[in-house]
Amino acid sequence: MEQVFEQVNELLKRSRSTRQRDLNIRTYKVVPLSAVAGIIEFVANTTPLHEYLMPAHEKYYPKDLTGNACRKEIGGVQTQSVENRIRKFRSVTDRFHPVMRYFFTENFTDPDEWFVKRLAYTRSTAAISILGHVLGLGDRHGHNILLDAQSGEVVHIDLGVAFEAGRILPVPELVPFRLTRDIVDGMGITKTEGVFRRCCEFTLEALRKEVNSIMAILDVLRYDPLYNWSVSAVRVAKLQEGQAAAPNANIAERTREAVNEPGEAKRALTVVNKKLSKTLSVTATVNDLINQAMDERNLAVLYSGMLLWSKMCGPILTSLGWAAYA
Repeated sequence: MEQVFEQVNELLKRSRSTRQRDLNIRTYKVVPLSAVAGIIEFVANTTPLHEYLMPAHEKYYPKDLTGNACRKEIGGVQTQSVENRIRKFRSVTDRFHPVMRYFFTENFTDPDEWFVKRLAYTRSTAAISILGHVLGLGDRHGHNILLDAQSGEVVHIDLGVAFEAGRILPVPELVPFRLTRDIVDGMGITKTEGVFRRCCEFTLEALRKEVNSIMAILDVLRYDPLYNWSVSAVRVAKLQEGQAAAPNANIAERTREAVNEPGEAKRALTVVNKKLSKTLSVTATVNDLINQAMDERNLAVLYSGMLLWSKMCGPILTSLGWAAYA
């Protein structure tokens, strides 16, 4: 997937609009040593989104709910009706204010630098959001998004859930990319309007123009024996352990059977090709994606860990800057 990101960056350089705005995907090096092991580059000067946000919430809004309390309340209605889950989601968000803006005021005290770094954050978020949508990238919780404390850019890691695999999890992921309130809060007063929306449009337009090249890049993976087109049963259990297990008891078995089936690769590539089609205009498509990503009817039914990831069994390496821990 990192190789795909690098190739897409080369394609983005061909478009004048994306090149002028330096729209690209932050990557890191991965060296495979075997089918189950490899070396991952240390991503310097970064901190996981979760590691910044949780202390910041307590610092700037000490009277708000804690992250664990929010996750507990949202998780408590996970099996209830959609109406109850939306009602609980609204109740929790009323008592949990976004704080992402403070990341930039804390790290960049010079006004000019603050503006440039926040702009870099917004642009990099737009680029990875659109490419993530095209590739069906899921599992975008707070430990899988790193913040660069020097450039302000975001770095997405742990890319094992892709090609819409998140939609078949016990608690399906319904949003095209992560655009929660904290993510939006870091974009400034214009929020998703202005820079973010325009950069999303420029990125999608550039990808559509290079659809044949992108499909050729992905088609190489079809013949890679090491690439899994579906999420393994073990990974499903790790991702959403204890969530909605009863109504989806056979999801692991179905997932195990689907891994690396020839039809899975064809299905995944067909979906990518469809997302890059010109059925809708770029403007209409981006508008629809942003609405989906911010729709509380979609956010309220997500796995609680996607909104407020506070599970502490595993992200130790990530807190040190490692690109992936799973």
